[in-house]
Amino acid sequence: RTGIRERRIAPEGVNAADMGAAAAQRAMECAQVDPGEIDVIILSTATPDRWLPSTACDTQALLGCTNAFAFDVMAACTGFLYALNVAEGYLMAGRGEVALVVATEKMSSITDWSDRKTCVLFGDGAGAVVLRKSNGSGRGILSSHLRSDGNLADLLYRPGGGCTEPVSQALLDNGRHLIRMEGREIFKNAVRSMAEACDVALQQAGLTADDVDLLIPHQANVRIIEATAKYAGIDMERVYVNVDRYGNMSSASVPVGLDEAVEKSLIGPESNVLTVAFGAGLTWGAMALRW
Repeated sequence: RTGIRERRIAPEGVNAADMGAAAAQRAMECAQVDPGEIDVIILSTATPDRWLPSTACDTQALLGCTNAFAFDVMAACTGFLYALNVAEGYLMAGRGEVALVVATEKMSSITDWSDRKTCVLFGDGAGAVVLRKSNGSGRGILSSHLRSDGNLADLLYRPGGGCTEPVSQALLDNGRHLIRMEGREIFKNAVRSMAEACDVALQQAGLTADDVDLLIPHQANVRIIEATAKYAGIDMERVYVNVDRYGNMSSASVPVGLDEAVEKSLIGPESNVLTVAFGAGLTWGAMALRW
């Protein structure tokens, strides 16, 4: 029912910063950007390596981006779109020229392997993009639509481990540091919210569903992907799906999908790309891009 056939689990000793740095290194090589040219690193993760310092700072150290400042964004599966939106605002404000946006998730570290509702879903991975200030060509980010509803936080959450319920032996014994989810409610909210976000982002960009060359959705499960595409009016032939190979990589799923779509020549210059995601918070959003 999930559409997941396999997924990747990071080995012991390989953490979020390691995966994020590997993805970022590849992105910088593709963009022909040196570490010293990066002005800001914005990193999305729901699985930080430690509470202090940020995983962004650990990633910065691994990359040698000594001229950048770095910080984390936490919006769960929607985190990459949130981070990309923040980076866009930073560049548009004239505060820098080059931003590095990273999404890295070691979901296996917060998965309850005894919970059949969640243990079959999640995988580990990372993706990254280099963002430059627009040269006026009309390519880049066309629009974005981000939303959240904290009233629905208890549908997908980790109950313990923060300051309201600090780490203790009892917390660990009861698995309260691991992810919990109300699957049926998440399905309904995810489909409705992502379809609505797609509509708004397309309207803001002056596009219609027919103009979309490729939809790259968050890879939660195949049923959510298919339902979202249906209600957004986009046929599955124009939807990128890799959940069968990686499972749900939280915020890393969209940039990994974007990278694979480029590698497979599914998108190229002037392609209209629509990205959409939904996650804990609850958070959701969509972004229209012209490649």
